[in-house]
Amino acid sequence: MFFEEKKEAEDKDPELLKLKKKYKSSCRRIFDEKAMYYKAFTGGAYNTIRIGDQRSRWGSCSSNGTLSFNWRLILAPPEILDYVVIHELCHLTHMNHSKAFWELVESVDPDYKEHERWLRENGDTLTLIDLKKAKARESSKDSL
Repeated sequence: MFFEEKKEAEDKDPELLKLKKKYKSSCRRIFDEKAMYYKAFTGGAYNTIRIGDQRSRWGSCSSNGTLSFNWRLILAPPEILDYVVIHELCHLTHMNHSKAFWELVESVDPDYKEHERWLRENGDTLTLIDLKKAKARESSKDSL
């Protein structure tokens, strides 16, 4: 099942839809806390944080200081979420992907290349469908 199909299936499953709403409402606090913490290391100032379910991006930073994050990042390992927050905060200082931008990212997250690779290789598994399947596998192992 492809990523978009998984997202559509989530919206058709009442149990997953309820869980999705719960995750989306709780992730605001997580992104706020992470951004406030890492801003001390990256510099710059943001005005607001938006949480969405973007189709092709995990995060973005606008020139007016709005940070946008995909709520699905809370399904990723914590260091992956941290990497995306750091990446977007660094755009407050460098609104590009210049050498200086990547040096700033690396100064805060020395393993950023590994985190970027993880997201590229595993980002399509950040769905509630995959979470539900993983929990089912886990519980079936426990019952053996």
